[in-house]
Amino acid sequence: MSSEIETTTKELTLTTLNDDQKKKVEDIKNEIVITDSQGIIQYGSGVQSKLADFADSLLNQVKAKDAGQAGETLTDLMLTVKKLDVDSLTSGSFMSRIPFIGNFVAGTSRFIAKYQSIEHHIETITDELVDAKMQLLKDVTLLDALFEKNSEYIVDLDLYILAGEIKLRDLHENVLPEMKQKARDSSDPLDSQKVQDLSQMINRFEKKIHDLRLSRTISIQSMPQIRLIQNNDQLLIEKIQSSILNTIPLWKNQVVIAISLFRQKKALELQKAVSSTTNELLTKNSELLKESSIEIAKESEKGIVEIETLKKVHEDLISTIEETIKIQTEGSIKRKEAELEMEKLEAELKDKLAGVKESGAPLKLE
Repeated sequence: MSSEIETTTKELTLTTLNDDQKKKVEDIKNEIVITDSQGIIQYGSGVQSKLADFADSLLNQVKAKDAGQAGETLTDLMLTVKKLDVDSLTSGSFMSRIPFIGNFVAGTSRFIAKYQSIEHHIETITDELVDAKMQLLKDVTLLDALFEKNSEYIVDLDLYILAGEIKLRDLHENVLPEMKQKARDSSDPLDSQKVQDLSQMINRFEKKIHDLRLSRTISIQSMPQIRLIQNNDQLLIEKIQSSILNTIPLWKNQVVIAISLFRQKKALELQKAVSSTTNELLTKNSELLKESSIEIAKESEKGIVEIETLKKVHEDLISTIEETIKIQTEGSIKRKEAELEMEKLEAELKDKLAGVKESGAPLKLE
């Protein structure tokens, strides 16, 4: 772009002109009437008017297209994408973190519903970006045309400037010296006035050429401005294109991956829970089986009556027998003693009765 502008900004000279341009310069030079005040004022005004129209057209284009709106749409896209927080898949509500209850909380469903709502908004933004991209492409094409027109205006200005300089050179080197010489040789004051008038017209024409140079400079300055606007439009087009073809699909892919990984994690957690429950059940059953087997083995090895019980029964039986024998022995002894006592009493009773009978005294019971 810089070499293109540099080539256009180089001022034309007679040696760089082609035949058509040389003829046009010659025609312009021949049309210059230095004594025509109106002609001097209008010299090159056609090209300057085209430049003014071109500047107005460029300004209208800049005002008409709203590149800022495309930038705001891209910003809106970025903010909308950020609204879908993938971390919310793993950081659920309080209820979702409670065991069992959490299984009934559809965190994934809520995330997908939010994604679908945001996706609809993104589709709308995408349509807006496509429209903005098409408008920017048209602007780039239009700016190319404006750049070419500006280049043509600069060439036209160069031709008028070159024709004017050639005319000025002829006026300074030939026409003005001749009039001065004629005024010096003439005694007519009018000739001196003609010299003065010509000098003033030449001065005015020089100013006009200077104005054309200023117009040329302004036109040259417009060229990098046009390219800068074009470059900004192209950068924005590339950004929009990247968002449509890369950013949005990548974002959608990442959402799908996030949901898949979340479901995978939940499935893994469920599998771990099942495995843990299975292992716990097997462990408890194993412990119960061990305890039951040991108890059964102990019971199976025992007799109907334990030896300790038999020994206790035996000891109690022996003790009972001994106590019984002792009691019986003591009873037998006491019975014998009672019998002897009763025999003694009976003998005493008999003796007493016998004594009563012999004395004939009546029996008194005391």
